[in-house]
Amino acid sequence: MKMKPTLIVLLFTLLVSCVANGKQEQNPKNNLVFNELAATWDEAMPLGNAMVGALVWKKEGKLRFSLDRADLWDLRPMANIDFNQWTFEDVYEHWKAEEYKKVQEVFDTPYNQSPAPSKIPAGALEFDIEKLGTVKEVKLELETASCVVSWENGAKLTTFVHAEKPIGWYRFENLPEDLGIELISPAYNRENNEGYTSQSRNDLNQLGYEQGEITKDNNSLTYNQHGWGDFAYQIHTSWQQTENSLEGCWSVSSENDKKDSQPLASEWVKQELTQGLESSLAEHLAWWKSYWAKSAISIPDSVLQRQYDLEMYKFGSAARPDAPPICLQSVWTADHGKLPPWKGDFHHDLNTQLSYWPSYTGNYLDLEEGFLNWLWKYRPTFKKYTKEYFGVEGMNVPGVSTLEGEPMGGWIQYSMGQTVAAWLGHHFYLHWKYSMDRDFLKERAYPWLKDVAVFFDNMAIKAEDGTRKLKMSSSPEIYNNSSKAWFSETTNFDLALIRWTYEKAAELAGELGLQEERNAWLQILSEWPELAVDSETGLMFAPEFPYNESHRHFSHLMAYHPLGTIDFSKGEKDQEIIRNTLENLEKQGPDYWTGYSYSWQGNLYARAFEGEKTAEALRVFAECFCLRNSFHVNGDQCKAGHSKMTYRPFTLEGNFAFAAGVQDMLIQSHTGVVRIFPAIPTDWKDVRFQHLRTQGAFLVSAEKQEGLPVSVTVKSEKGGVFKLHNPFGNHDFNVDGPDFALDSGIIKINMEAGQVVKLTLK
Repeated sequence: MKMKPTLIVLLFTLLVSCVANGKQEQNPKNNLVFNELAATWDEAMPLGNAMVGALVWKKEGKLRFSLDRADLWDLRPMANIDFNQWTFEDVYEHWKAEEYKKVQEVFDTPYNQSPAPSKIPAGALEFDIEKLGTVKEVKLELETASCVVSWENGAKLTTFVHAEKPIGWYRFENLPEDLGIELISPAYNRENNEGYTSQSRNDLNQLGYEQGEITKDNNSLTYNQHGWGDFAYQIHTSWQQTENSLEGCWSVSSENDKKDSQPLASEWVKQELTQGLESSLAEHLAWWKSYWAKSAISIPDSVLQRQYDLEMYKFGSAARPDAPPICLQSVWTADHGKLPPWKGDFHHDLNTQLSYWPSYTGNYLDLEEGFLNWLWKYRPTFKKYTKEYFGVEGMNVPGVSTLEGEPMGGWIQYSMGQTVAAWLGHHFYLHWKYSMDRDFLKERAYPWLKDVAVFFDNMAIKAEDGTRKLKMSSSPEIYNNSSKAWFSETTNFDLALIRWTYEKAAELAGELGLQEERNAWLQILSEWPELAVDSETGLMFAPEFPYNESHRHFSHLMAYHPLGTIDFSKGEKDQEIIRNTLENLEKQGPDYWTGYSYSWQGNLYARAFEGEKTAEALRVFAECFCLRNSFHVNGDQCKAGHSKMTYRPFTLEGNFAFAAGVQDMLIQSHTGVVRIFPAIPTDWKDVRFQHLRTQGAFLVSAEKQEGLPVSVTVKSEKGGVFKLHNPFGNHDFNVDGPDFALDSGIIKINMEAGQVVKLTLK
């Protein structure tokens, strides 16, 4: 039995109130609120659940839902990638012989010219809103993950994407007359006249699909589209229309003979309509209530607070343990008649890695598991690629890959770089350190790092003095795809990841009691050189190659951040390197930075405890490199000299790196000692956070009032010694819990699993 519309509205209002009361830290002011619908897809209101997504905007007078699904991919093999014809050794020989143009023709040109493999869009629903008149308000409600559009005449739309199912709901109220609905298919077999878009050079019709069929039956629309090979997908929506309201549900499904059979979109919608909007909404709101309760922050900078809330909303919309990982645009693929920027693929030379930075301190390890599960699933694919392209045992990962982990080509130095799997291994290591899950350590973290260490061992060449190096090396994306982008000496980027891999492989082997393996990794580590450091400019690209030009990717700084093998905690030598490096970064300037450069810079300053500079970098990102809906679009939209790059291709890594930068302002634990408020500006007098996670699997809440820390609450998930850099300084404090020791400014508390300790200022 269906509930009356007025009861549904009442239920929605009550549930929203419950969610708000359950998470007092979430500031309602940080909802997105506009007085008109966006006129472009990349400024639309984003809704999603990591598997399906929708963008709510207005196109040619129609209210439009641009629909997407994470596994909609054209997976045809990339043209010209044939490891029977071309291997890493062939690349090396052509580079050495100064015949590099041939390499570019084989690997780079097909990526630029071929339309596939690629992520593809699903389609759109359009509603004829001409008779509704002027829009009064468009709101994205973060706590409820819903979009509400109100018109001056009293009409109202509420729409959401279910938090856990591949469906979306829409409900129009107070309609003056029936509302027309259309299902719009992408331009797969018709001309696109929308023009060139940044980094989207290929029209969808280049894919060569026969245009799918749209069928209409009473109050339903269905679109079936066949793609390359055995791939197909379906969009379906059904609705009920009364005298002054319209309520409907939509879904997108995909079919591929390689995967288990899944229900069609029409089946999902039929099932959900039987269950009803009110039941679906209750499930949705319960999930988001739990999500927002995982952690929260409150900072006095309204720009950074707003952007942080929006980033964590998007993370909750883009990550799940059972969905594909976050690609360049997640479930918001471009809706402009062309392929998405950079084909919407998985870039592992920065983009996927940065996208998961906020999951650790943010206490969202469950959502981060989707990335690790995907990497583990395609481990056999990666090993096959390693054997065929590099010709050795062990494991590496394509730097640019498809949904199924296959290489896509592109700039060969990075799309098939030698240390990709090591940077991905950093996430396996972080998951272990933040969860202390020993099964994960034994079954996934150490095996991954061991495979990578074996690969490096096989790729290394030894000099007469016993030191190791790579045959040739690169540093994303220095010198782009030219032959100059290959270095004869091992770059700091590659070397930092290689040294980190052996150091952590030894650490994890020791944790598992594998002493012989630990000793073997340490011996190999000793044979790799130290990083290239200039006495005045700090970390270099490579030996004899100082950082001497503005560049978007801080690849030469990997050892400092995110790897932390160079750190302020290690003394004056490291501190001098870090200071010189950051000063030189400022000196070379941001001419060729993109938005994620500013996010990353914020993280760099936070690790150096530079609160004002951290906040400044993150504020520039939020104000000048994001559109009004918070999407990061790479170029300087303020055109205020923050970068010479002013284009606007939307990608997500800068958004999520921003959130990690804010977290590092509030708490850091990468050294094994927790620091509270380590990098906040001096004028931030009142700050607090709840349930941020540290290494060692501790959940920490803390508050600062009038410039003084007043409380720190710690919960231990797995037990162990909690080490805290004394935040109270010379002030006395109380400890409600077990005995503690204070030594050289470090508070040490031996905690049991599940135990809670509270420290308060006297």
